[in-house]
Amino acid sequence: MKFKKVLAVVLAVVTAAGLSACGRVSSAETDGAVGIRVWGAEDDQTLLSELIAGFEAQYPDVDFDIELGVESESTAKDTILTDVEAAADVFAFASDQIYDLVNAGALADIQVYEEAFERYAGKTLDEIKASNSESSVEAATVDGVLRAFPMAGDNSYFLYYDASVISEEDARSWDTILAAAQKAGKKAGMILSSGWYNAAFFYGAGFTTDLNPDGTTAMDWNGVSPEGYTGVQVVQSMLDIAGHPAFMPIADGDTANQIASGSLCAVVSGSWDAQAAQDAFGDGYAATRLPDFMIDGNPVPMKSAFGYKFIGVNEYSENIGWAILLAEYLTNEESQIRRFEARQIGPTNLNAVATDEVQANYAIAAVIAQSEYGVIQKAGGKYWDPVKSFGEIIAQGTIDRNDTAAVQASLDSLVEGVTAAIE
Repeated sequence: MKFKKVLAVVLAVVTAAGLSACGRVSSAETDGAVGIRVWGAEDDQTLLSELIAGFEAQYPDVDFDIELGVESESTAKDTILTDVEAAADVFAFASDQIYDLVNAGALADIQVYEEAFERYAGKTLDEIKASNSESSVEAATVDGVLRAFPMAGDNSYFLYYDASVISEEDARSWDTILAAAQKAGKKAGMILSSGWYNAAFFYGAGFTTDLNPDGTTAMDWNGVSPEGYTGVQVVQSMLDIAGHPAFMPIADGDTANQIASGSLCAVVSGSWDAQAAQDAFGDGYAATRLPDFMIDGNPVPMKSAFGYKFIGVNEYSENIGWAILLAEYLTNEESQIRRFEARQIGPTNLNAVATDEVQANYAIAAVIAQSEYGVIQKAGGKYWDPVKSFGEIIAQGTIDRNDTAAVQASLDSLVEGVTAAIE
């Protein structure tokens, strides 16, 4: 157990002022097994078992007792926050949960363990950060502190299109997409009745959403963006697109069905609809970043709400040093490549992204291209319903795009509803 005791000494040194006072620097100080509980998605269980075995093989002198359990990334926060101290030591979660987890004291400060990383993982935290996309590291950092390791970067949306109808050049703009679709007797569509999708127009024009300390949402869509665009102009552009005879507003959750119907030649969706798009478009199957929309003759790129999947470590872990080393191992270059090979999940590791296999996957390549135009969406609970209803109004065309007073009033009402205080 010499190795285990050496690691405990390192961890004790770097955390003496804080964690040792709580009596839980690392139970690696004992001669018993190093117990670590890991939570991951059901579909990841086989892969995680293999990766954990690889981690254990790196430290043959350590007696590990690693228990693997099922917990979806989408529900991790809710489960963890019911009892943080009883939650798993290592867990996967969606990036939009990070603020609630940090506020609840559930995520360890990874930077505290930098010395252990250098000695036992053979790398510095700066090297770990540099090996992943800048936006994924930014999303995993709260108030300047790295709180999780980026694991996957394909939780966003982009454009699928049928290259036999829409040329690569046409795919760059809504105007040319819709013109080509109309000429072919086809449709181009996206979900407008969702604040995840329709925000891409406002984010593209420089507008924002943000979380206030009290959990309410800050929103500026009814004003003027730093780029000089008004919210009214954005809505007018959205109404122009939605009112085109070749545009199809798609109900949330119905995208795959509409792709399968054969009526679409272009559609905004994510990697989860890759097979449906490939089946529908056949040899013409292609994907790229979201198209530009026009404001006063200027092309404006849509900026998607972009999400990541992370692996974090419970601040209350009894073997927190080992847990952090395991979390890093589960997200390193080799593990991200194996995750892509096993489940076609897009990596954040730059070397993994650059592999021929990843680049040859149209959907993953498109979401990586879209990541340059991605925004980490920060919004509270009162954001979703008003923005959904607003998107439905756009889809139905019930506002006259030339009635600027009515458009402004609708935006003012939207912002008022979203930013209202939590009752």
